[in-house]
Amino acid sequence: MPIVNATKARNNFFKLIETTLTTHEPVYVTGKNGNVVMISEEDFRSIQETLYLCSIPGMKDKIMEGMQTPIEDCVVFQDESE
Repeated sequence: MPIVNATKARNNFFKLIETTLTTHEPVYVTGKNGNVVMISEEDFRSIQETLYLCSIPGMKDKIMEGMQTPIEDCVVFQDESE
């Protein structure tokens, strides 16, 4: 994760945005009163969705179980309107 101070971040703000969007790597910005981490909106939404799903009782176990299921054991659902 790149680490830059606030002055460098301000001077290179648009470049940092583009880098964060293309690499999906967070940028750690240090400041006098604290630090922040800059991530893309897509990555932020992904983190939020993961936190939500993990907050549902039993969901994490069901996801892990599903990941262990061989693809040939999965059921294909057809759209009834077809």
